[in-house]
Amino acid sequence: MTHPHPSALLSAALAAAERGWPVIPLRPGGKVPALHGERRCPGTGDCTDGHRTFEQRATTDPQRIARCWSAGPFNVGIATGPAGLLVVDLDTLKPTDEKGTPDGVSNFLALCERAGQAVPTTRRIRTPSGGQHLYFTAPPGTRLTNTASTLAKKVDTRAWGGQVVALGSQTPQGPYAVLDDSPVADLPEWLQTALTAPQRLTAAPFRLPPVRNASRCAQIALERESAAVAARRAVGERNKELLRAVIRVGRYVARGDIDRTAVEEAFQAGGESSGLTAAECRATIRSALAYSLRTVRPRQEAS
Repeated sequence: MTHPHPSALLSAALAAAERGWPVIPLRPGGKVPALHGERRCPGTGDCTDGHRTFEQRATTDPQRIARCWSAGPFNVGIATGPAGLLVVDLDTLKPTDEKGTPDGVSNFLALCERAGQAVPTTRRIRTPSGGQHLYFTAPPGTRLTNTASTLAKKVDTRAWGGQVVALGSQTPQGPYAVLDDSPVADLPEWLQTALTAPQRLTAAPFRLPPVRNASRCAQIALERESAAVAARRAVGERNKELLRAVIRVGRYVARGDIDRTAVEEAFQAGGESSGLTAAECRATIRSALAYSLRTVRPRQEAS
């Protein structure tokens, strides 16, 4: 790949530093720090008195930044903890993910809906893979750390112990670009609560909501599939089962054999009974039904 000119990357590093965000060099075209680890620490320079982590070596000093980025086309990493940031990372689907699975953007939207809040307006960066980084100012006096799918699937966070690739960097998939250049917002209280005091999920008894105006086949399928979802309690399997089940019943919705609302209510109840959050259920059900409506032929065209 062709790397951005070193002067452009230097400008990106200095721009981040001017915001008070300590930066580190990342491997050219990559997302991994271009710094030695503890095992290979030479014990010289910054590490003369002991190994210093990437967070300790991150800097806003323009002279140090200039010296570093004059040595090569390093991508720019922001040490989120020392920068006082919490960045929400909304990931895209991977080729190995099951078709119809909601991505990070969909799951974060469902999370906001569950909290009764609008999607926050803040600095938003598009990643080369099509994901998004939402920047927030971390609350003072609270040491938040990285999370992986704690809030929802495909929704990670970067704070102390983590770093994000800064605007102006580039990978083989393309550049990091601005989606929303709004000022960095304070971390919403509801989001902080979700990160610091996650509620333990408990399975609730499953009761199928009343189903009306459905064909016999559609009703039987809904009863069977929603009960199977409710019975699936293994972590890591619940969401997959919900996705598969909704897609199977979704063909009846596409063909007009059952009302969409009845299907959504039944699977919402079944998913929550299995231990999934309401937000996870809503996002998966919405995505699976959208997939069915796109792919299933209408009744008159079905063979």
